[in-house]
Amino acid sequence: MTLSVDIRESLTDVLRERLHITSVKKGCEAGECGACTVLIDGKAMNSCIMLAHRADGKSILTVEGLTQPDGGLHPVQKAFIEEAAVQCGFCTPGFILRAVEIIGHGKQYSRGELRRLIAGNLCRCTGYHNILNALERAMAAF
Repeated sequence: MTLSVDIRESLTDVLRERLHITSVKKGCEAGECGACTVLIDGKAMNSCIMLAHRADGKSILTVEGLTQPDGGLHPVQKAFIEEAAVQCGFCTPGFILRAVEIIGHGKQYSRGELRRLIAGNLCRCTGYHNILNALERAMAAF
């Protein structure tokens, strides 16, 4: 897709306001909470602190792009549902994309390592227990 952007626009603003991709949330707008996480060339990034023009030529993946060819959910999304790792849902897309990146490494991580790997994503509701359970479930599925 080609889109002209203002050199001052954040990637979050372009995704949400211009492309209507609402899974990307505006949280802190300082790169601290992870609500705006997207995968750029497979790496989890905070889109609120990235200027949109810097994404030129890169692959950008949001939760909307995780839909499977048969229309079903991605295994990480299924794990979040199965482990009840969602409450208000505001932080969920960012956590799911971070999890997709983590699982994509193909390693088995300890719970402590997973805690460190998700440290850039904040949740105000769940206390992280079910999120970590979902990550472990998703890891086991790969």
